[in-house]
Amino acid sequence: MSEEHEHGHAHPHTHTKAVLNRMNRAIGHMESIKGMIEHGRDCSEILIQIAAVRSAINNIGKIILEDHIDHCIVDAVENNDKQALQDLNEAISKFIK
Repeated sequence: MSEEHEHGHAHPHTHTKAVLNRMNRAIGHMESIKGMIEHGRDCSEILIQIAAVRSAINNIGKIILEDHIDHCIVDAVENNDKQALQDLNEAISKFIK
């Protein structure tokens, strides 16, 4: 995935490696839950594991949001890029639903 957003400005992201590591762990966790379902494990156990993955994904989103604000949005404010700010507002609205 490119670190360039749709407006064509490249921004350094300091947490890309950490985000990818966390994503890989969440994907592995989901595969494990899939196996639990296939093997008929207890529904309560499965729900607890799904909650854990949901929490992990929310934390990944928070890291991405913080990184975006620290880099992309600071740059957008400095360059009076109102579209980037509108895009951030829309992304936050979808993220917190």
